[in-house]
Amino acid sequence: MLKVWISGANGHLGQALCTRLDREKYQLIATDVAEVDVTVPAEVRAFADANRPDVIINCTGFNDEDGCETDPDRAYRVNALAPRNLALAADVLGAKMVQFSTDDVFAKASHHPYNEFDAPAPESLYGKSKLAGEEFVRTLCHRYLIVRSAWVYGIGRDFVSTVLNAAADPTCPWLAVPTDRFASPTSADDLTAAVEQLIDHDTLGIYHIVCQGRCSRYDFAQAILKAAHMEDKLELHPIRAADAGSTPSYTVLDNLMLRLDNLPQPRPWKEALNEYINSLQ
Repeated sequence: MLKVWISGANGHLGQALCTRLDREKYQLIATDVAEVDVTVPAEVRAFADANRPDVIINCTGFNDEDGCETDPDRAYRVNALAPRNLALAADVLGAKMVQFSTDDVFAKASHHPYNEFDAPAPESLYGKSKLAGEEFVRTLCHRYLIVRSAWVYGIGRDFVSTVLNAAADPTCPWLAVPTDRFASPTSADDLTAAVEQLIDHDTLGIYHIVCQGRCSRYDFAQAILKAAHMEDKLELHPIRAADAGSTPSYTVLDNLMLRLDNLPQPRPWKEALNEYINSLQ
């Protein structure tokens, strides 16, 4: 039975993985900052030496894009140094290191989906700090799995819950949503299922895991309301990203490595979204 250490287990992604991973196949060790502060090298080394996991999954992250811009030290400490510390510990033990990353490691002005062989070129500080974490993992740990995803929902506060809460609020008649930001909405269920599959196959390298297809934020919001039968509860106002203090972006990910390895793909994004919305009702 593989011993799996999940760091950041109290976060949304950590909780989703703790729920997903089969207890008959894995012995889970779940920690959060109260047990191990993974930004502190000595704490990571001591815990890893005492527990000797076979797999270390890093679910910690500072994912607030605006917060990263205003507090870059925290962004790099959490998104880069924590993966470094865990990667070093994993390499000493011969363990596999699993690191989560983002579509934001790529330039925003693309017109084609990015696959795992495309060169990253992050523009935001969030993307730069996540790429720094990737690079630490790749260079410091021989056995690593880096998983990039995008627009993940189904694990706490996310865009789906934002739209549904707005639709249910009678004091919120409309919501402004950009039409020029594109990516692939991804169900947490599909993401964690694919990660478990990669762990089961002892797969190594960089993998993109997103639901199939792409849409704009505006299209995504429309699909959420339609799936919930709440189209008449909230008016969507189409805007440009610049009007919302952001920038236009096309960071659609291509699951090329899953195809090359003949591994199952996540579902089309609308199918996964409809199932998730139905599960809430």
